[in-house]
Amino acid sequence: MPQKTLGARPPEALPPREPVAPLVARNRLLLAILLPLAVAVLVGLVTGALLRRGDVATASAAPLFAALGLVSWLLGLRFYGLRGLGLRGGRPLFAGIGFAVLAWVAVLIGRFLPGLPQTTFNPDGQAVVNIRLLVEVMAIRSAGSGRAFAYLLLFEAFAMQVWAFGLVFRALADWRGGLTAAIVSGILFGAVGFALFAESFVTGLPGLCYFLLWGVLYGLIRLRTGSLLGPTLVQALQSFTAWFVFQPPDDMAATGIQTVFLAISLLFAIIIWRLWPRREGDYRI
Repeated sequence: MPQKTLGARPPEALPPREPVAPLVARNRLLLAILLPLAVAVLVGLVTGALLRRGDVATASAAPLFAALGLVSWLLGLRFYGLRGLGLRGGRPLFAGIGFAVLAWVAVLIGRFLPGLPQTTFNPDGQAVVNIRLLVEVMAIRSAGSGRAFAYLLLFEAFAMQVWAFGLVFRALADWRGGLTAAIVSGILFGAVGFALFAESFVTGLPGLCYFLLWGVLYGLIRLRTGSLLGPTLVQALQSFTAWFVFQPPDDMAATGIQTVFLAISLLFAIIIWRLWPRREGDYRI
């Protein structure tokens, strides 16, 4: 007798995607990338959010991310529906959380990465060995934490992921396949994050590598699980704990943040290697 599955269906029983003509898929892709960005840039110029880097405490980039997410949401519902955008709960949600937690752990490892030991001598002539973090924790911050987490969850995480791993991912998957969609949407996520996220403290190649690999990692999670909800939640928790609760110095250029970004990027690359799909049957678009 067939066993009950409590209403769940195996992946092979899910309805197949409807084929999309290549010209239609290409036009949808151009619209998915350009229209949300154009509206976001316009809103950013009007409100001034585009002229300053995002700040968690003041939610300065909220109008820009809100415009990006809202336009992406409306376009995505029109073209693909909720499931097509990757807004899936159940097993895809928990699988996405599990994979994204690996990235969160990698960031926390880098956040508490120690520097080289330094030896000083006290007044009695005894040597004292000090080991400082590359990015010191100036305070355990709690003031404004509710507002900060709401900003990170709704704007930097959800709005960005609806655009990159919802709308753009699905349009790319219809045009060029799932793996291309995961990589390109991840690069777009990383590029915008490098320009606008509050944790983009310094410019330079290490920071760019950090954001691009972070994006590609989330793109692979979207490809492997079919859901963006898990990474969205973990992204907010990751940024909140690593860079808001454990408050870094104001002058990040004087710290070892570049080394921290490189170390985290290496861990991201290892996770990407382990998550890389070996066959097309691993895709959950």
